[in-house]
Amino acid sequence: MNFFRGVMGGQAVGPQPSGAETIQKLCDRVASSTLLEDRRDAVRALKSLSKKYRMEVGTQAMDHLINILQTDRSDSEILGYALDTLYNLICNDEEEEQDENAQKQADDLGAQFTDTFIQDPEHVTLLLTLLEEFDFHVRWPAVKLLTALLKNQCVQVQGIILVSPMGVSRLMDLLADSREVIRNDGLLLLQQLTKSNAAIQKIVAFENAFERLLDIITEEGSSDGGIVVEDCLLLLLNLLKNNSSNQNFFKEGSYIQRMKPWFEVGDDNSGWSAQKVTNLHLMLQLVRVMVSPVNSPGATASCQKSMYQCGLLQQLCTILMATGVPADILTETINTVSEVIRGSQVNQDYFASVNAPSNPPRPAIVVLLMSMVNERQPFVLRCAVLYCFQCFLYKNQKGQGEIVATLLPSTIDANSISAGQLLCGGLFSADSLSNWCAAVALAHSLQDNLTQKEQLLRVQLATSLGKPPVSLLQQCTNILSQGSKVQTRVGLLMLLCTWISNCPIAVTHFLHNQENVPFLTAQISENLGEDERLVQGLCALLLGICIYYNDNSLENYTKEKLKQLIEKRIGKENFVEKLGFITKHELYSRAAQKPQPVFPSPEQMLFDHEFTKLVKELEGMITKAVHKSSEEEKKEEEVKKTLEQHDNIVTQYKELIREQDAQIQELKEQVASMSSQNEQMQTTVTQQLSQIQQHKDQYNILKLKLGKENQSQSNSQGDGSQMNGLQTEEITQLREELEELRRQHALLQTQLGDKDALINTLVSECLCTESMCIYHIIPNRVPGSDGSLDAAKMAELESRLAAQTTETERLKSRAELEQQLASATSTVAILQTEKAKLQTEVQESKKEQDDLLMLLADQDQKIHSLKLRLKDLGETVDKLSVLHYFSK
Repeated sequence: MNFFRGVMGGQAVGPQPSGAETIQKLCDRVASSTLLEDRRDAVRALKSLSKKYRMEVGTQAMDHLINILQTDRSDSEILGYALDTLYNLICNDEEEEQDENAQKQADDLGAQFTDTFIQDPEHVTLLLTLLEEFDFHVRWPAVKLLTALLKNQCVQVQGIILVSPMGVSRLMDLLADSREVIRNDGLLLLQQLTKSNAAIQKIVAFENAFERLLDIITEEGSSDGGIVVEDCLLLLLNLLKNNSSNQNFFKEGSYIQRMKPWFEVGDDNSGWSAQKVTNLHLMLQLVRVMVSPVNSPGATASCQKSMYQCGLLQQLCTILMATGVPADILTETINTVSEVIRGSQVNQDYFASVNAPSNPPRPAIVVLLMSMVNERQPFVLRCAVLYCFQCFLYKNQKGQGEIVATLLPSTIDANSISAGQLLCGGLFSADSLSNWCAAVALAHSLQDNLTQKEQLLRVQLATSLGKPPVSLLQQCTNILSQGSKVQTRVGLLMLLCTWISNCPIAVTHFLHNQENVPFLTAQISENLGEDERLVQGLCALLLGICIYYNDNSLENYTKEKLKQLIEKRIGKENFVEKLGFITKHELYSRAAQKPQPVFPSPEQMLFDHEFTKLVKELEGMITKAVHKSSEEEKKEEEVKKTLEQHDNIVTQYKELIREQDAQIQELKEQVASMSSQNEQMQTTVTQQLSQIQQHKDQYNILKLKLGKENQSQSNSQGDGSQMNGLQTEEITQLREELEELRRQHALLQTQLGDKDALINTLVSECLCTESMCIYHIIPNRVPGSDGSLDAAKMAELESRLAAQTTETERLKSRAELEQQLASATSTVAILQTEKAKLQTEVQESKKEQDDLLMLLADQDQKIHSLKLRLKDLGETVDKLSVLHYFSK
């Protein structure tokens, strides 16, 4: 123990050992001591020396310390000392290192020891397992050590943690620790872990990180919270930035709605703390991450819709119009609102309806434009307002029309300030930055909108008293020719190029001024300084647009004459070279990267993002148009006409195909409807057939039952047995036929009686005539006399008599049939009577059976009571013995 006292500051006798020797002895003690207390004291001594003798402890003791972590897991105190010592070796403490060279050496040492530690990935896995220890003296140093490792060698440690089983989950558990220091350091650890690693970012997000972080932000006071809120926001930015999967997960989890309370500000916005300003900056950046123009259009549109529906956009506009908000927060809020409304028609319409709380109320757009053209406002704020105006007009033809309408003579209101008046005022002010911003803003009002380009040609400006008004187009060219600052001329040239491109009428108006083309050719052909080369390139672009979109309506400035002028005054090669100056400019490349105008200084504010797209589109077309000859142009015109005709034919066929498709679709719908009706009818028919079959089966069953009953009742009568199977309907039918036969029989009997009477009369007449002929006429008969007539009449009577006899026989047979039917009917009646009698007998038999059952039940009850009495008397007998006993 004397040795440790010397190391820890106690007095020692004799010469003092050097630091390296002391560390060596301590390492030997750690390696060789069998007692845990000795090893613990040695590790504690190494911890105290690790900052002063960082190199010596790191090179000699690291392996022993790692071995302690592996073997002495049961003692939390020695584990804590070992972890603290490793942290001192790996962490670069910036506070104690003041000299730059010393700081560099410390960084090198930290990286060296980190490499040594992570050579074996199992060492990092060992730290992850130690995080499961709840003991504060183990868990907290382990968190700090892992954070230091990630700071020094982020990519390598991320890879080890990524493949470690449950590695990320163990780190996420730190956010649920009730001890704030561990939770807060866990946030710092996760910040380092999620840097530039999309795979780990996704795992952390799906480990419910968003829910936990938002809960912590709410618990800590949202924007009014402290450094913990800032750490949570930084971690959220790591998880969401450039990670479309996590952004989609954040939106679908309804976490955007939980961001709205962050931006609730009161009436008194004075005295904001620096931490609150930092927190709100990060919160606004989070909103911008979700709606950034670099995201996919679908994802951005979905987030914009959610922000409008949950009221987040409305809350941001409230901050925008509030008073007392710090300038940097106001600037960032303007940028945020810009990207929330960019390309979203619903959000743009809402923004157009926002009014500032002034008297009288003014539209927010007007208030912002007033700041943009005011040279006393901060540069970054003016850039933010320009970006907001650009985003408001992006793919918003309705908004473009409203802005241009404020410049038209019929809509100008002298009593109020409009957006158009502010833009014109900025366009012609003495401040070059205002000129540039107003020109770019006006160009965005015309972007991809042919109607507004033509409408803007109607704008007239009163330049001075006593002079006639001039058009806005002419005034722009007048200012351009006066030789103002480069920034002003570049802004005006960008406006003119955007205005007349793809608009032949505007090209004609521009060429109609006889001074414009000579001015452009003079500017392009001169040999000017470096600063003017950009202006020359833009002049070449403007002249090239006049050639490419020329409709040859002006005889002096047709396409061919303009190209001849370029060839004579400038030279085609020189013209193309000057045109190429635009894309070679450094600021052009910077502006082409992203839509937001971000410039380090006002002097470098030269190019607009949308204009760079226009230059890229037109440069090649203008170069080809300048080099083409008149014959090639004629061929191209012919080809264009042919293509137009072809396109017209194709359009006609397309319309025909659309009509046929519509008809086919309608017929398909009819077929589908008829098919469904057919299926319904088939189903109905099937059901009816099934019902009919059921009725048939029931009928056959009843028929069989009735036949069996009739057969059981009578076996003696043949005709009767045939009738037994008849149903009631058949009997009724037979009765009706029998009645009909009876009526016919009665009628025939009447006719037969009449005929018998007639026969008797005829017979009597015949007999009388015959007797008279025998006695009186025969002696006097001669051939051909009246005797032949009597014979013929007699033959006729005989034939009639034979016919009557035949009819009589037939009637007699029919009468016999009627008698048989009557007999059958009587047999059926007899059988029905017998059936009724049998049914009565059956009912009587059932009644007798019921009575017998009642008697048996009574008898059984009596037997049961007798059994009970016998049991009470102490005798055991069965039922028969009971009956025998009482029968006596």
